[in-house]
Amino acid sequence: MSGPAPFPGDPPITPALVREHNLTADEYRHVEALLGRAPTFAELGIFSALWSEHCSYKHSKQVLRQFPTTGPQVVQGPGENAGVLRLPDGWAVAFKIESHNHPSAVEPYQGAATGAGGILRDVFTMGARPVALLNSLRFGDLADPRSRYLCAGVVRGIGDYGNCVGVPTLGGEVDFGASYAGNPLVNAMCVGLVRERDLIRAAARGVGNVLVVVGSRTGRDGIHGASFASEELTHDSEQRRPQVQVGDPFTEKLLLEASLELIASGHIVAIQDMGAAGLTSSSAEMAARGGVGVEIDLSLVPTREPGMTPYEILLSESQERMLVVAKPDRLAQVAAIAAKWELTATPIGRVTDDGMYRARWGDQTVAEIPGKRLVEDCPVYDPAAQEDPRIAELRRAQPPPASHLPPPDEVLLRLLDYPAIASKRWVYEQYDSTVQASTVFGPGGDAGVIRVRDAEFGIAVTVDGNSRYVRLDPYEGGKAAVAEAARNVACSGARPLGITDCLNFGSPERPEVFYQFREACRGIADACRALGTPVTGGNVSFYNESPTGAVDPTPVVGMVGLLARIDRAVPSHASAPGDVVFVLGETRAELGGSALWEALHGFKGGTPPRVDLAAERRLVDYLVTGAERGLFRSAHDCSQGGLGVALAEVAMGGPYQENGLGLEIDLSSYSRLTAAEVLFSESQARAVITCAPERAAAALALAQELGVPAYRAGTVGERNGTVRITLRNAESRHPVGQLRDVYFNAIPRRMGD
Repeated sequence: MSGPAPFPGDPPITPALVREHNLTADEYRHVEALLGRAPTFAELGIFSALWSEHCSYKHSKQVLRQFPTTGPQVVQGPGENAGVLRLPDGWAVAFKIESHNHPSAVEPYQGAATGAGGILRDVFTMGARPVALLNSLRFGDLADPRSRYLCAGVVRGIGDYGNCVGVPTLGGEVDFGASYAGNPLVNAMCVGLVRERDLIRAAARGVGNVLVVVGSRTGRDGIHGASFASEELTHDSEQRRPQVQVGDPFTEKLLLEASLELIASGHIVAIQDMGAAGLTSSSAEMAARGGVGVEIDLSLVPTREPGMTPYEILLSESQERMLVVAKPDRLAQVAAIAAKWELTATPIGRVTDDGMYRARWGDQTVAEIPGKRLVEDCPVYDPAAQEDPRIAELRRAQPPPASHLPPPDEVLLRLLDYPAIASKRWVYEQYDSTVQASTVFGPGGDAGVIRVRDAEFGIAVTVDGNSRYVRLDPYEGGKAAVAEAARNVACSGARPLGITDCLNFGSPERPEVFYQFREACRGIADACRALGTPVTGGNVSFYNESPTGAVDPTPVVGMVGLLARIDRAVPSHASAPGDVVFVLGETRAELGGSALWEALHGFKGGTPPRVDLAAERRLVDYLVTGAERGLFRSAHDCSQGGLGVALAEVAMGGPYQENGLGLEIDLSSYSRLTAAEVLFSESQARAVITCAPERAAAALALAQELGVPAYRAGTVGERNGTVRITLRNAESRHPVGQLRDVYFNAIPRRMGD
């Protein structure tokens, strides 16, 4: 068989063509040295995809090595389709978060929908049945028509896809800021359950085993999707719309069921989603993981468009496709399972023993590359990192003095109306949060909670991040993202187990951006070590820039926690008049980077809150232990907007309750801080709990035992009562119905609903 040769119609390899493929001159020379010759057009496309930032992590790999990735609960760490953590009774949880930012910027509906589809496949290719979706979204100011268009399209795309597949959306977060106007962020997370014994990995093995394509036919949509994700958005990015994948959730549901049945059947030895870079990445990465070679015949791949070339077939990111490695004597059974789910299963190649990644078109070889080197020999960079002196100056800056603020009761209303804080019900009511009938707590609280069928335990899931903190102090901001996720999970009564992360930043080639990335990762790593939550995988999303500049640095943390007894799950909202209210943790004068300063002054400076990881660990231990003992009626963490917003949220109740409860809170002896600092400081390691009067003494004793400051702040009032907060020199007083009206209608009013 002859060596690689150009396919008829392939363009000549020129410096301009190499630049179009986002390879630098040095990288191209590296390709030629690796091959010992010039690449074919198909090979150029393969290197462009697999050596893109999105696939190779060439600017981030060195930094990510500092993450803790092991622990007794870790079944599978980074390097697979999804991370896996051990649960009781032989169960395990698979989970992963990924970005789909650039596709959503140019085609919000399909960009977001296929983001949801891709993350579902990452989880069920582990053999896990998806049981929950979450998302983290960032948009520009809702006063801007384009930001409203992007927000509406993204939310509808996520909702339609998840609803059609039949996986509940249990939680998420939505934030708004000027930096996201040109480059929204769409991060999708999926959680699945699997018996640990049934786990499967994506490593090709068994020389002579057959590579089989299962699912949809291959089209021209999504070609160069991986490289598109690895470049900045420009005024010409709208022309990339044809490179956005098109999703079909009904086929996804069939593929999900077929994949799980194939895995359980024992007829296959590996399975991999055709995600970023499509057939190229799935086949090359499976071979590299298994230390084997692969040979595929591209003329056998089922296509839905005539005249597709090897280059197009290799790089297409058409959705709802899987690549499986099957035993040769089981091909008929594999095809029968696929047919049962109205899908095709087409053999296209085989596992070889020569370590080469080889693609053919009939008898003609169009690509032949040393497989392990293709995946592992991408150049790794160590970019310059230096803080932008303007950020250091901004940390030292202060807004107008507190005397310029309105009274606390007016400030509270304005914060509850602020889109970053206001209820996101407009978003999540478009998602099905109860399908599969395992939901205990859906969106609108601290964490989503689901029960595990036929088991006493459940899991809690959340996603969190605060770009305001990271922009001002990336190390403390990275710590804060993990700490807030841990508090949210613990407030539900669950013990934090581990995280997945989606790290959204601008260009790593800019020293100020890489400094933010490096320091944020250092903060995440330190927090994970302190809280015992290893990193099981995730996604780095660089080049989130548009002509208006880079997005604010936005690391997002997705966390899973174990709720030992599902019947002890703790809601976020007060539920019984007469219950005692405790404020946990210490409030300090920490208004830097706060929602208060941004919402009322348009100011994003100051020193953000400091994260005391030992205090966070004590608070988590207290919340989990108290829940296990049945001490709490509700628990809610303090985050954006501080204690004032947290108390209001505890009182207002869930999004679908008819009314809230009053609160009678006396903070006059709580602190010597100013009223604004007491109510709106965003100090970390704090929460608000309510408990039955007869449990108050035990709750206080446990706090003293574990070293958690606890202040008895007041009581829960009557339904549709008044939320009254008394301070040393001020008072905030509102009917809870007024608070609910402001809080739940802020986003619908801006979206025109």
